[in-house]
Amino acid sequence: MQYDIRRVYAFDQAARQQVQALLLGEGLTMDRNLDYTLAAYEPSGRMAGTGSFFRNTLRCLAVRDDLRGEGLLGTLVGHLRDELAQRGVFDVFLYTKAPAARYFEELGFHTLARVDQSVVFMESSATAFDAYLQDVRARFVDAPRVGAVVMNANPFTLGHQHLAEQASASCDILHLFVVREDVSAFPFLVRDRLVRVGTAHLNNVVYHHTGPYIVSSATFPSYFIQDSEQVTIAQARVDAAVFGRIAGALGINRRFVGEEPFSFATRLYNQAMAADLPGYGVALRVIPRRADADGQPISATRVRGLLKAGDLEGLRLLLPPTTQAYLRSEEGRALIRRLQAQ
Repeated sequence: MQYDIRRVYAFDQAARQQVQALLLGEGLTMDRNLDYTLAAYEPSGRMAGTGSFFRNTLRCLAVRDDLRGEGLLGTLVGHLRDELAQRGVFDVFLYTKAPAARYFEELGFHTLARVDQSVVFMESSATAFDAYLQDVRARFVDAPRVGAVVMNANPFTLGHQHLAEQASASCDILHLFVVREDVSAFPFLVRDRLVRVGTAHLNNVVYHHTGPYIVSSATFPSYFIQDSEQVTIAQARVDAAVFGRIAGALGINRRFVGEEPFSFATRLYNQAMAADLPGYGVALRVIPRRADADGQPISATRVRGLLKAGDLEGLRLLLPPTTQAYLRSEEGRALIRRLQAQ
């Protein structure tokens, strides 16, 4: 059968309602965060299937039950991947229910993680994750107490420095991962630089970037954009499962996180890790958040707020000298102006 493949725009409420009804019929719900949605129509005009993506992750893929086995799923995935390729995205991820994983395997996707035999996280590349593991494994150091910290550091604050120092003191080797996803106010290259100079006094730290495999738009998009509690927990558990494989490559047996009084998504993420990481031989250690002189927890969110308000004096109590020096530089002043213009 020939299908008419058309994009479904946000303003087309009738088509969106059809998409939602089709998904509901297949036991799915429509994600609240989507960049692009398409649908396949029969000659009669009835919707036969749908698919969407958010950044580099395919979402909301469904084909009517009476049309399965006719190759429509592959057609939808092909159209979505063509659109992503035009946007410069070639390595593609997806979440699916376990029973559907075999269909995506037939389309060339490869399993990265399973959670309770219900949710499966897959990648289009057969080699990218192995290449990432090989890269981090090149910095493997054999030791009894091997820890890990993952931070976005947007920007690097005294709170981040405190977390790194406490973790470093509790380990023989500390693997420090900086989130590679480049959707924060401070670009990755700046964040990575500030983390390295801000922790240079620690002599047991090994540095990595997370790639698309830890706290990314693929594994944990709820970190960047608000989602439902159920979706956030599922993503957090997938992210923890992928991290478990990375931990195995580096001999990591403990992961350190900061106490989280602010971010709902990060709090759920920490809870999921506390429950799941021991299954990968990794204990979760929560470090109390550092407070300022007034007893208020230090956070990057507070720092960005002060930067937008132009309160550079207030930043002295929240930032290490290395980050302060960057913000006084020409590059740092330009970044502040961009932040204030948003």
